[in-house]
Amino acid sequence: MRGRKIYLTDVPLEEALRRWLGILRDRGILRPLEGERVIVEEALGRVTAEPVVALRSSPHYHASGVDGIAVRAKETFGASETSPVRLRRDQFVLLDTGDPLPPGYDAVIMIEDVYELPSGEVEIIAPAIPWQHVRPVGEDIVATELLLPTNHRIRPVDIGAMLASGVTEVSVRRKPQVFLIPTGDELVEPGQALQMGSVVEFNTRVLSAMVEEWGGQPFRHPPVPDDLDALLEAIHKGRDHDVIVVNAGSSAGGKDLTATAIETLGEIILHGVSIRPGKPTILGILETKPVVGIPGYPVTAILTFDLFVKPLVYGFLGLPVPRREMAKAVLTRRVTSSMGVDEFVRVKLGRVGERLVATPLGRGASLISTMVRADGLLVIPRSSEGIEAGSEVEVELLRPEEEVTNTLVVVGSHDVALDVLADFLRKRYPGVSLSSAHVGSLGGLMAIRRGEAHMSGIHLLDEETGEYNVPYVRRFLADEDVVLVTLAHRDQGLMVRPGNPKGIRGIEDLTREDVTFVNRQRGAGTRILLDFHLKQLGIDPTRIRGYEREEYTHMSVAVAVASGAADAGLGIYAAARALGLDFIPVAKERYDLVIPREYLKTPLVRQALEVLSSPEFRAEVEKLGGYDTTETGQMVPL
Repeated sequence: MRGRKIYLTDVPLEEALRRWLGILRDRGILRPLEGERVIVEEALGRVTAEPVVALRSSPHYHASGVDGIAVRAKETFGASETSPVRLRRDQFVLLDTGDPLPPGYDAVIMIEDVYELPSGEVEIIAPAIPWQHVRPVGEDIVATELLLPTNHRIRPVDIGAMLASGVTEVSVRRKPQVFLIPTGDELVEPGQALQMGSVVEFNTRVLSAMVEEWGGQPFRHPPVPDDLDALLEAIHKGRDHDVIVVNAGSSAGGKDLTATAIETLGEIILHGVSIRPGKPTILGILETKPVVGIPGYPVTAILTFDLFVKPLVYGFLGLPVPRREMAKAVLTRRVTSSMGVDEFVRVKLGRVGERLVATPLGRGASLISTMVRADGLLVIPRSSEGIEAGSEVEVELLRPEEEVTNTLVVVGSHDVALDVLADFLRKRYPGVSLSSAHVGSLGGLMAIRRGEAHMSGIHLLDEETGEYNVPYVRRFLADEDVVLVTLAHRDQGLMVRPGNPKGIRGIEDLTREDVTFVNRQRGAGTRILLDFHLKQLGIDPTRIRGYEREEYTHMSVAVAVASGAADAGLGIYAAARALGLDFIPVAKERYDLVIPREYLKTPLVRQALEVLSSPEFRAEVEKLGGYDTTETGQMVPL
């Protein structure tokens, strides 16, 4: 294998963009593309390559603006209610709206103001003024008038104006062509069988959709193996396109060949930008074509593509890069960061009371689901080591603020039934969404206390009384006016692989040396339930292999067991059933929703409780298995 490349630079984001775009403009590479003619009906969303002028006036004749009669204004003078003017049949012409004004006539009287006589004559009770109720030639558009300037993205109304003025073809910018090359021995196409170590190639599908959304035209090369000659050949095929993008292989590993390939065929402007995720980004030029190497993890690919390829597509179209809407929000959790890099943190947003709250999502660059759930991006500047909880931050919105405002914020313990609630809410109230942050039951109570959630899901067993939830609400929310509403009763137990190959019978077997456990995070109700049983059995948690390994949802625990990463994990039956695991019952528990009383009358909470109490919702939850919805929607006395 030929020489491996390492980072050549570590440039701040603003400088990287300035240098990159500046060089492309100075060399005449980044400039608006030439025009091509398309029929107006197919021009929606395209960008004009030259000014569009009207070929004819609209209307192109004097037209009646109402149903009525055409008259000569001078023959109507003096008409009044007490002294109406009678017009002979040769002094008026009946017209419908849009009819041409007959020659010699200069006004129209509405039919409602005309009294027809048996003789065929008419009387009018008010005079007409010249050009009354007449749409003169060119009232809307005058021939030779500028309709649309150059570099204008065509809208539906623009199509109407062009057709009305006689324009049937329009010169629009050629769509910028972006050539996408996915790389990696592990890649397989969607729908193909997956082997151990193989990965579905979906990155370039996401990037292709982004290109189309911006107004460009994507071209996708089949996956290229980790072979320099194969990569060189693929890049060479991209020469006929406007931008070449290589996805993966931009870092410094043994299979990272992108920098070598770009340098072999062209030049590297910079390699390494001080951002996270996305530091290994490569910006180069192949003859007269920009070539960008972006990392392979999906979140990184999406963010760097947006940062460095979006300006190229818009530049080729002759348009400024649109700026996303910004909003101020209160950060719900402390976020740490490393000095020297601008870090992009995905956040979930919702309006709770008068405040917009931002909850950080998972920060792994491989977590495409966090981009699906994210409402905004928070940038932690490279001069900062993090931002404290409760700080006001500025967030770049990925969804319109109106949608964010209509989000029900649920913070606390994870439960699959919340996903069912989210779907039912969306179906019944299309403008409403549910945001669920999994921070554990105790974390949910703290969120309620800080005013950061509309409701919190909890299932906390009190060791002294054996009662669920009420003692904790009284203890941690003593000064808060809240209500407790039951979501469901559910079965908790040990999830093990099908057939229970380790022969696990109960909690006591977790201490065996041949058993590996996966736990929930501190503060989670499931973790508290486990510790309660360990205490009853007199078991020291340190004797359990994997006790310190933490996951944040029941499904994550189930996946760990199903994949063989653990032999057992405590969780709900629905999660075990979903992944075909065996289940050893441990306890039945009540999962409740804590809701500040002040929110009970708000539309979001009222709608959620309405769905919660519906027979359809209960039936769907029961289908998950391990749920009893007999008390769903009922208030628990505090």
